[in-house]
Amino acid sequence: MEPTGRTSQFLRAADIWQYLCAAVILVLFLPAYSSAHGFAGKRFFPTTFQVDDPFVSDEFSILFDHIKEPDDQPSRTTDFDLEYSKRITPHLGVFVGESYSHLDFLGNGSASGFGNLELGIKYQFLTSAEHETILSAGAGVEIGGTGARRVGAESFSVLSSALFFGKGFGDLPPSVKFLRPFAVTGVVGPNFSGRSSNVIVNEDTGETEIERNPDTLTWGFTIQYSLIYLQSFVKDIGLGAPFNRMVVLAEFPMETCLNRGCKGRTFGTINPGIIWVGKSYQLGIAAQIPVNDRTGKNVGVLGLIHFFIDDIFPDSIGKPILP
Repeated sequence: MEPTGRTSQFLRAADIWQYLCAAVILVLFLPAYSSAHGFAGKRFFPTTFQVDDPFVSDEFSILFDHIKEPDDQPSRTTDFDLEYSKRITPHLGVFVGESYSHLDFLGNGSASGFGNLELGIKYQFLTSAEHETILSAGAGVEIGGTGARRVGAESFSVLSSALFFGKGFGDLPPSVKFLRPFAVTGVVGPNFSGRSSNVIVNEDTGETEIERNPDTLTWGFTIQYSLIYLQSFVKDIGLGAPFNRMVVLAEFPMETCLNRGCKGRTFGTINPGIIWVGKSYQLGIAAQIPVNDRTGKNVGVLGLIHFFIDDIFPDSIGKPILP
C-alpha cells in the first residue's frame, strides 16, 4: 500500500513545489553518512516513492504527489501521504498510514479532506547478505468510511496481501563490475474489495447508477543504480557531494483489474527519479508519467522526505519492542 498524509491548511501547489525544491537543494549539500537501515550485506535499499520497501524497519515517510487527473470532471490533485512503521521484533513490523488530498476542479470549485486510514503488518522472512537479497510478506486493510467521500475515500474496506522483494547485483563477477551497483525491488499481491458495487444517484438527472468495485492486483518494481555502492565497493570515480550519496532509479507501480467489468485493464505510472541518502533521513524527487491513456495524459511530480527512526532513536522508540 502506498504511504499517506495530512495538513490542516492547504498551500497552493506552486508554493509547496518551491519550498520542496529549496529544501532539497539545502539538505543535499550537508555532509552525511548512512547507517544500518535497509541493508542486505553491503547493499542498502532506499525507501522509494510508490513501490513499498522489501524490509522491516522503524521509519516515517512524507510523500508529496501532484498531478492533473483525467476523470469526467478533470482536476489537479495534490496529496500528502504519511506512513509510520514500527518493528515489533527485528523481523516483524506494523504500519499506519493516512492521507490528505486537495482537488482543484479547474474553475468549478475545489474539495479537500482526509483519506481512509490504512493499517498493515509485514514479516521479513529472508535476508541474504551474500546475495544482497531480502524477501518479506505482508497484509493490510484500508478501513472504509474513515475518510472523506468528497476526495474519493470509499465507504467500504479493502483487504490486501503482498510479497515484497529486493535483490542487489553485488554478487556479479569482476568482469562486469560496473553492473554491481544495480538493484531491483518489487511487490506483488491482490486487493479484495469489501463491497462488489455501489448505488449512486446522479445529481443532475436523479437517476440511479451502479458503480462496480473490482478486486485488483498490485504489482510493481524499481530498477536502481546506487552511486553510493559504486563509490564504496566498485570504484571510486571521484564523485563529490551530493552525487556520492545518490541512488538513480526508475519506478513502475501498477494495478490490474481482476473482475467486475474491467478485468485485465492495467493502470500505472513510470517514475524516474533520484534519491539522496543521509545518516538519518533521505530525500527524493521523481516525475510521474502515465503508462496509458486510461491512467492519464499528464506528467506529475513526486517528492519524498523519509526519516530513519531506528537510526535517529536507536536506544528508545527506534528499536524493536521485543528482542
